[in-house]
Amino acid sequence: MEPNPVIKGSLTTIILKLLQENGKMYGYEMTKAVREQTFNKMDITEAALYPALHKLVAEGLLETTSEIVDGRMRKYYSLTDQGHTETVSKINLLKEALESLNILLNSNIANG
Repeated sequence: MEPNPVIKGSLTTIILKLLQENGKMYGYEMTKAVREQTFNKMDITEAALYPALHKLVAEGLLETTSEIVDGRMRKYYSLTDQGHTETVSKINLLKEALESLNILLNSNIANG
């Protein structure tokens, strides 16, 4: 199933918000949190998540740490100082966009 383009375009903001709320998380933990918080209405695939995480690290918004958990190396992601600032900005931009879409979707556009 092709990912919803609205969700795909919001993935960066979703990741940043999750990390703002939880401090540090690993990839599977993020996908699980999104599914649980949206009552299985939103699913983020690993194929979409990991390129987005790598891009955010390259942009300086996330940093990584590694820990051995149950004998396996696990990579955790967390916000940098710049990431904290950018999270607030991206959340506000997404909220504004969603409010505008809501207005458009609930108006009577057809009778123009």
